[in-house]
Amino acid sequence: MSVATRIWDDLLQGEEIAYLGTEPAREARLAPLPDDLHTRVREALAAQGIDELYTHQRAAWDAAARGEHVVVTTGTASGKTLAFNLPVLDAIAREPKQRALYLYPTKALAQDQLRSLSTFRLPRLRAAIYDGDTESERRWQIRKWANLVLTNPDMLHVGVLPHHDRWGDVLSNLRYVIVDEAHVYRGVFGSHVANVLRRLRRLARIYGAEPQFLLASATIANPGELVERLLGVPATVIGDDGAPRAERTVVLWNPPLTDEELGLRASPLGEGSRVLGDLVSRGLRTLLFAKSRKAAELIHRFAADRLGDAARLSPYRAGYTPAQRREIEQRLSAGELLGVSATNALELGIDVGLLDAVVSVGFPGTVSSLRQQWGRAGRRGHGLAALVASEDALDQYFMREPEALLGRRVEAAILDHENHRVLDGHVRSAAFEAPLDDGDREILGDVALERAAELPELKHTEA
Repeated sequence: MSVATRIWDDLLQGEEIAYLGTEPAREARLAPLPDDLHTRVREALAAQGIDELYTHQRAAWDAAARGEHVVVTTGTASGKTLAFNLPVLDAIAREPKQRALYLYPTKALAQDQLRSLSTFRLPRLRAAIYDGDTESERRWQIRKWANLVLTNPDMLHVGVLPHHDRWGDVLSNLRYVIVDEAHVYRGVFGSHVANVLRRLRRLARIYGAEPQFLLASATIANPGELVERLLGVPATVIGDDGAPRAERTVVLWNPPLTDEELGLRASPLGEGSRVLGDLVSRGLRTLLFAKSRKAAELIHRFAADRLGDAARLSPYRAGYTPAQRREIEQRLSAGELLGVSATNALELGIDVGLLDAVVSVGFPGTVSSLRQQWGRAGRRGHGLAALVASEDALDQYFMREPEALLGRRVEAAILDHENHRVLDGHVRSAAFEAPLDDGDREILGDVALERAAELPELKHTEA
């Protein structure tokens, strides 16, 4: 039993433990850097201590080199970012006139990626964020100067595609489009994004470009199908994870009964704060996920009261400025903070370094989301992953039948880009961007052209 396990072992003895198990460690599987990788990119990797790739990173490079669209679906903290960055950085190192467009579901993730790209220090790399916070005087500079533009689907829809004449240099030289966190593009939101991406493909073709799409996704049941629905083209799925994983203790924690007759249990927020406080008191870096902003704040407050010291704890939620987020991340990475209570929304790409433990308070709704949260625990050393159950019937079912949760397959991500309520607005937008003709069927699809024929008002080109 490892030292880390002994540190928390006494915490896992009570009646609250509905399940206690172990996930085995996994060794890294490595592959050499590509022989044809540009020298400057190779040197930039060496400066960061990288002289080999994980096998899935090399597989993504090889597929991209064959001209294929690619989706990488390996685990949390497995190096998906480097997998899609390498082809982009190599292309720009060879020809800085080539452009890449990075799409993130949140502004905060774009900020994280910009910081990550800056560590490469490539002289020809000119990366910039273009979103609603970008000053107007900077926008024309970014359009003309940046060869790597980071934005989000909303800004692409309202700030780029309708004004494509201003983006001619970017569209005509667009080599790669990166779509990170692709698993969030499901349901109505994903249906809208699928139409936005088709409009992007259409305009790029009008300007003479056929960009490759490189996507990263959490583990889902249907990554290939999701990408084909998002883009309208097939993609190569890279899902065999070559990154290492340490042994991980898995705990299902059911708050104790407070009234056996009524079946009432202690508050999951109180239990979550207890677990967080006990782990922090043992010196373990712990990230706790709650299902709401209020819950995250309350757990932080309760844990601080238990410890009698709030200096080692912090909440982490949407609404913080990038500077505030950086400060929390840096303090946690440096060991100044040991416990952070976060909202589920921040499971996307949260950059807080290596963690000893992750605690999820309440089942987050999907197995995919739970695995993404737990995947941050013990990537390099023995980790602890815990689910503190709520009073919800599904949570309580999982406490009685742990294998129903732990053995469950991840869910599929479903969208319907041809839903008329979604599609009609995008047909109108596409007509505004450039007149529709029968050649658009390949990208926009038969249903889009049929709707335009049935409803002539969709072809009106007023803004």
